[in-house]
Amino acid sequence: MKHPAIVAALPFVNGGAAGMIATCVIQPVDMVKVRLQLAGEGHSGAARPSPFTITRDIIKQGRVLDLYSGLSAGLLRQAVYTTARMGFFSTFMGRFSAKAKAENRPVTFVERSGASLAAGGLGAILGNPCDLALIRMQSDGLRPVAERKNYTSVINALVRITKEEGVLALWNGCLPTVVRAMALNFGQLAFYSESKAQFAKYGLFEGYKGQEAMRNLGASAVAGFFASFFSLPFDFIKTRLQKQTKGPDGTLPYRGTVHCALKVAKEEGLLRFYRGFGTYYVRIAPHAMLTVLFADWFLQLTKTGSV
Repeated sequence: MKHPAIVAALPFVNGGAAGMIATCVIQPVDMVKVRLQLAGEGHSGAARPSPFTITRDIIKQGRVLDLYSGLSAGLLRQAVYTTARMGFFSTFMGRFSAKAKAENRPVTFVERSGASLAAGGLGAILGNPCDLALIRMQSDGLRPVAERKNYTSVINALVRITKEEGVLALWNGCLPTVVRAMALNFGQLAFYSESKAQFAKYGLFEGYKGQEAMRNLGASAVAGFFASFFSLPFDFIKTRLQKQTKGPDGTLPYRGTVHCALKVAKEEGLLRFYRGFGTYYVRIAPHAMLTVLFADWFLQLTKTGSV
């Protein structure tokens, strides 16, 4: 564990493992969230299904396993995206911590924010193809039976998308994905790290049995809320862009991030960007909490620091 290469790699491995465990728990909620965001696309007066309605319909149609559609893509995405963002964040924070220690001061919130934003952006660029495959697999069941792609796995989806639409199609929606990842990482990692520092500074949970675990749990709850709040509008646009495919006339519904945002705001209203916040929060907050808690635990087990 003391070899420099192993020490440098462990934050990445630990972060990826934590994200994959969290994804296995949260995947059905993510599936419902995607279906909710795509319901009534292009219609301001469309019926508004609830998360319970969508879940009930999936189960009623005898497609319970549909709740785990795209799990392979989700796991591969975590293996790439979360491995990168958690690893980069731990690496950047290690540098900032060393600098702060040398200057005899605590790490600032600005430094935590910079580390989280940079890590989120880098991770999102690497993970976009897997994210796109996940959205395509989850939204496939919404198509008419004759138009479904019936992807068999994430590899099958990636290969077919590349053949049918070109390699660059794997980075459709990359801009909102990157912005969304930066917003989510800012809410999750910067606020988690800062909350832990503030809880310790003001002695919250001091004297309680398991005070460290209680601080981590409290900080993860704060991180889960802010991760959801900051990232949902960008997640909504990302989902719309990555789900779209060319129509019979060969054109796409949205020309880009700004066009998608303006079109949705005009046709469906501004509040549509926060449609499904409850479902999104239930999906993002536990995932954010589990990821940082598992990552912290793994990092402490391997004695390579903390998130």
